[in-house]
Amino acid sequence: MTEHSYKSDTAALRAELRALHKLNPETAKGFVALSSGAMTDGTLDKKTRELLALAIAVTQRCQPCINLHVEALMKVGATREEVGACLAMCVQMGGGPALMYCAHALAAWDEFTAPAMAAE
Repeated sequence: MTEHSYKSDTAALRAELRALHKLNPETAKGFVALSSGAMTDGTLDKKTRELLALAIAVTQRCQPCINLHVEALMKVGATREEVGACLAMCVQMGGGPALMYCAHALAAWDEFTAPAMAAE
């Protein structure tokens, strides 16, 4: 039995998305434009937008989305405590099912940040 890896899952997802985008380039361009527009700094900064995206991903029970937004949060300088506060709101709004995905989100955070944490 192999050990589960959020990093491996995310890398595999990216490969799958590249294949889908190649098959449907106009759809891919449209989604990229939508995402770029939604993530443009303005009233809310990128970290806040990513925290919102993580909350939606958790409450919609989209594990691939959770992985991508956890990784993005790491890159924009979020802390484990900020992610934890976001996840607490997910549990409050989504109950037991959200709690289960929050556990995955925190595990993904811990895996994605492990090398950075080890270097400190």
